Amino acid sequence: MLLFKAFSALLSYPSEDMRQALPEIADVIRTAPLLDPGRRDDLLALIGELGDGDLLTVEERYVDLFDRGRALSLHLFEHLHGESRDRGEAMVELKQLYEHAGFELSARELPDYLPVVLEYLSCRDLAEARDMLVDCAQILTTIGRSLVARRSGYAAVLQALLVIAGENPIEVDKVPPVKERMETLDREWAEQPAFGGAPAPTDPATGAPAA
Repeated sequence: MLLFKAFSALLSYPSEDMRQALPEIADVIRTAPLLDPGRRDDLLALIGELGDGDLLTVEERYVDLFDRGRALSLHLFEHLHGESRDRGEAMVELKQLYEHAGFELSARELPDYLPVVLEYLSCRDLAEARDMLVDCAQILTTIGRSLVARRSGYAAVLQALLVIAGENPIEVDKVPPVKERMETLDREWAEQPAFGGAPAPTDPATGAPAA
């Protein structure tokens, strides 16, 4: 389905080629029957944002969101397994799923990267796509809430994916905005017991790890 390919492009690192394709992506969004008017308007607003201004500004905004910490990582298994061995095993299984379907990754792509997952879903039927989105709905919600908290236009893609999966979208007015930088958000999110133990002690005065 072209819609998932459009979502993949929107969540990928911005490039000049992607920006040149924005009118075509917008056409896909406007004609997609899976999108309600609200989702469609939000996605078109994101497309407008990505096409506005110089490319360097768009690139910096993307890096500031997605590449400076784990709370907004688009690598899905980081949210489940951190850097544990379980993440590696899960990625092997996902890569095998792709291979059985005839979907090939490039050498530098990790199978749990959300734009890659969406590219794969663009080659599958809607029922399979929905099943896979349901399986990762909790992770999509986590990423989506963090984007909503930062009032980022990228939240529109996560909201649309949740709706397509049959989940309730995130209620924006119930997510308080945050202004902290991503490193602060990571300190609150990253070191949870699910990742293998209690958080490291910190110096109360500085918030830095205690010696």
